[in-house]
Amino acid sequence: MKERIYKRFQEVYGAEGDIAVYFAPGRVNLIGEHTDYNGGHVFPCALTIGTYGAVRKRNDNKLRFYSMNFGHLPVIESSLDDLKPRRNAGWTNYPKGVMWALREKGYELPCGIDLMLFGNIPNGSGLSSSASVEILTGYILNDLFQLGISNQDLALLGQFSENHFNGVNCGIMDQFAIAMGRKDHAIFLDTADLSYEYAPIKLDGAKIVISCSNKRRGLGDSKYNERRAECEKALEEIRKVRQVDSLGALTEEQFEEVRDAVKDPVRRRRAKHAVYENQRTVKAVEALKANDIALFGRLMNESHISLRDDYEVTGRELDTLVEEAWKVKGVLGSRMTGAGFGGCTVSIVKDDAVDTFIEQVGRAYRSAIGYKADFYVVKIGDGPAKL
Repeated sequence: MKERIYKRFQEVYGAEGDIAVYFAPGRVNLIGEHTDYNGGHVFPCALTIGTYGAVRKRNDNKLRFYSMNFGHLPVIESSLDDLKPRRNAGWTNYPKGVMWALREKGYELPCGIDLMLFGNIPNGSGLSSSASVEILTGYILNDLFQLGISNQDLALLGQFSENHFNGVNCGIMDQFAIAMGRKDHAIFLDTADLSYEYAPIKLDGAKIVISCSNKRRGLGDSKYNERRAECEKALEEIRKVRQVDSLGALTEEQFEEVRDAVKDPVRRRRAKHAVYENQRTVKAVEALKANDIALFGRLMNESHISLRDDYEVTGRELDTLVEEAWKVKGVLGSRMTGAGFGGCTVSIVKDDAVDTFIEQVGRAYRSAIGYKADFYVVKIGDGPAKL
């Protein structure tokens, strides 16, 4: 892959100068959805699919961007003097947002760059292609200009750029999982204080299968920000009767004691999901440590039901994928992953059932929805690297 990208870079931009190639993974969240902006726990892992970037320093302030995924588009030009979000700038708003964020945090970018990207994460799939581009860009600039930023701070920088440059009110999970990924481990992250531990993923005789609905969704255009606002309002109401830092700080029992403080039944369901999903995530990691994969799978199933009924972020496509997965013998657990409203599901499937799963779920999905789903048997990989 490195050679392919290097060669294409030379074809697009010319062969002179020092050209370097980097990689940042995508991520999948095994459990703990819509908890990261509610002060709860998440349990994501980095994947071996992600975003590759080839780069070369320039001797001026010009920025040139090209994506192998959008080969029909020409090189898009900009400048370090024009780091503003523009609707017609498309995907380049993500790397430009990171450059803007670096400057906002007091870092110097002494010159422009030529940047070429290639991603093998399905676009709009919910496997964090945008966060992958953000972490890749931050990692590249950190290395090129010797900025001395830790990977954890690169994650915070990526989130800052997405919140304030691209207008998506995302939590920290995606950027953190990508920046801090470790092979064959998921990250048990407390988003309230960013304390974390690596938990080895030992799925003896089983695989992680991603099912991509191929229903595109744009986070900034979706109801994501609306859900976040509903949770913030619910927390405000709860604070009138109980002092609490976040919804993630409540146990199920504590929530049941104060639930009537949330006046609107819709907001009450949103808050219930945030609280119960956080506790499910804690239990799921304990189950994994005890090598109880069956319990882990059941908690994944409960997570999807809560996301469907209480948080209402699944939709027909994701529900079809999950409900058809539950019918397959050898599926230990299945749930939507990511923000929802399209994107992907994640399933744990016994080795001898993987082919049946792909065939059976794929056929049922096409019949119900009218177009095909794509399936990826994935491995857990490391964080960003220079290749």
